[in-house]
Amino acid sequence: MGRMFERKDTRKFDLKPRYWDPDKEEREEREKRVKAELGIEENDKDVYVPHIDGKFRSLYNERKANRRGYNGKYAVRMFLILIGVFLIVLYLLMRHSESLFRFFGM
Repeated sequence: MGRMFERKDTRKFDLKPRYWDPDKEEREEREKRVKAELGIEENDKDVYVPHIDGKFRSLYNERKANRRGYNGKYAVRMFLILIGVFLIVLYLLMRHSESLFRFFGM
């Protein structure tokens, strides 16, 4: 019974460190920027994209604006459904109030 819950592979911490050279990264970025400004095309598919953080922000803001509109529609729909349910319950209470009072012993 004990072997049924044993794991064959034990979880081990296996971190393989990678070397990161910030100077090399900055140098390559400058080279790409200069080549893009001079119009020199590279054979690589790696194309320089300036101000990528600005693009992330603009895309985030666009998606956030779209979510707000959707959430607003969702909130209105939910509010109308709750009003409908409330009206149905109120109608049933008014219609059958005598039998409910008898049921609860009032």
